[in-house]
Amino acid sequence: MKLTKLLPLAAAAIVLPSLGLAQDAAPSFDEIGPYIMTTLLFCMAGFLVFFMACGFAMLEGGLVRSKNVTMQMTKNIALYSIAAVMYWLIGFNLMYPGDFNGYVGSFFVPTVLDPVGVAAADAALDYASIGSDFFFQLVFVAATASIVSGALAERIKLWPFLAFVVVLTGIMYPISGSWQWGGGWLSEMGFSDFAGSTVVHSVGGWAALAGAIILGPRLGKYKDGRVNPMPGSNLALATLGTFILWLGWFGFNGGSQLAMGTVGDVSDVSRIFANTNMAAAAGALTALILTQVLYKKPDLTMVLNGALAGLVSITASPLDPTLFGALWIGAVGGVIVVFTVPLLDKFKIDDVVGAIPVHLFAGIWGTIAVVFYQEGASLVTQLVGIAAYGVFTFGVGLIVWYLLKLTMGIRVSEEDEINGLDTSELGMEAYPDFTKG
Repeated sequence: MKLTKLLPLAAAAIVLPSLGLAQDAAPSFDEIGPYIMTTLLFCMAGFLVFFMACGFAMLEGGLVRSKNVTMQMTKNIALYSIAAVMYWLIGFNLMYPGDFNGYVGSFFVPTVLDPVGVAAADAALDYASIGSDFFFQLVFVAATASIVSGALAERIKLWPFLAFVVVLTGIMYPISGSWQWGGGWLSEMGFSDFAGSTVVHSVGGWAALAGAIILGPRLGKYKDGRVNPMPGSNLALATLGTFILWLGWFGFNGGSQLAMGTVGDVSDVSRIFANTNMAAAAGALTALILTQVLYKKPDLTMVLNGALAGLVSITASPLDPTLFGALWIGAVGGVIVVFTVPLLDKFKIDDVVGAIPVHLFAGIWGTIAVVFYQEGASLVTQLVGIAAYGVFTFGVGLIVWYLLKLTMGIRVSEEDEINGLDTSELGMEAYPDFTKG
């Protein structure tokens, strides 16, 4: 056969397989890029929010007395672990049930991850991997439980507290969370809470308030009409915890953009970071200045909580405000802390670390502040959402705490409280070489 006749056959032999390969070619980055980038956002933001568990532990460890530090460390690692199991077993699919009645989803539907090596054709290319989404949402519920831990420190028994965490992380938080983030009735009404000033922080605050009322104050905190200060064991540790929480908040708010597949999404994440940082700084500075004016000396614990209150305040709407907007919203959070910490003392509600002013009161403020910068936001709708979360979480919280009090007993004995929970509940001290304080 002549060479001229062989050439077309050779060319066909080369082209035909390539045509087949073209038909089976992998999706382009335009198709899979958003999935990959959003999954990466969830993982990175989740790591940061997970590190907030360390921040809560250090903050609480620094603000309780030395005889109770080991108990706080135990509670924090245990509550995170319980949250991880309960959110897998019940919480995730209860909070994100898909089509449901808008109020309560299905119980006991454990989370199932994507298969190993999932193909692009089988992945949810319009969103992110199930594993990254589950992990990112999980670390939020653990933060909610940490809020309760600090408020009720120094007088609560370990196991009743952990029993409450089971209910909070597995049932209470997912049900109320589904109302907004799961497409429930508040979402349909137009309620807006971008990253959880109410869905996360106020829920933790309401649960802590219910527990503080049922539990009662620490021995000697309120006596003869006076409030007796009980200084923490290590303000350096508390400051470290605050900075860790500040860092973790970039993941908390930034990850709540829930997308990183476009130029606009990435730009918005960076805008959220800048606003989050500004609100924290404004809250800290406001508390610093106010305590100087009111008490003639700055109060470090108020400054730390001022920063956290600024962070909570901006969490409901960290994207929409300008930097000046974030500044004044965070500054109001700092004011709230300085005035509501002594307000709780007037009602003899003992909150060891200031969690209720920071997370509940500043959370309410942040949810209201949405209306100032978010187009279409309704003050009435925001107030309805705040009230709904308050009635549900505080009401159910009171019931659960009261039942635990009747069945297990939630408070240690007077002798054990005086000696410290480290020795009475755990038999080990955080600082065995130092005098108890």
